[in-house]
Amino acid sequence: MTLLRDRPAGQADVVLMQFGHNDQPGKPGRSTDLQTEFPVNLAGYIDDVAPTGARLVMITPLTRRSFDAQGQLENTLRPWTDATIRVSAEHRVPLLDLNAISHAAVQAMGETEADTLAMAPKPIDAPAQAASAPDRAGASNPVFDRTHLGAKGAQVFSAMVAGQLVVVMPELKRWMR
Repeated sequence: MTLLRDRPAGQADVVLMQFGHNDQPGKPGRSTDLQTEFPVNLAGYIDDVAPTGARLVMITPLTRRSFDAQGQLENTLRPWTDATIRVSAEHRVPLLDLNAISHAAVQAMGETEADTLAMAPKPIDAPAQAASAPDRAGASNPVFDRTHLGAKGAQVFSAMVAGQLVVVMPELKRWMR
């Protein structure tokens, strides 16, 4: 916030705001109530950024990459996405629906390819489906999980964000490669 408030005259800043993963239940001390706390927190962050003059873009949560036994990608973050969309509309803040585009892309690539986007390679003896509640809730696992990204996943999803950002804010196109 200090950097935004104290930026040089004429400098334009864009703030990308994305929450949801750690707000889900299962993260003691970090989860928030979806109906009461989560939307209020988002609105508070919007109110914090507004007086700085920075341009804010809200981003819905990136999909987790957990598939069910039938090969369908679960979307446990959709309720947080819907709340983000509502708050964005209420406050007239541009929105990038990363949840929708990442969910469609991960479903299309399938579980095997999606697992290559993880922070660490999937162990050979790992079960086909994520079995543990911490994995589904996004607990950081230094070995393998379907929430956190490695270099390949970061490239895939950052390209999605960059591509959609110029749709939401066309004036940024000249700065994007």
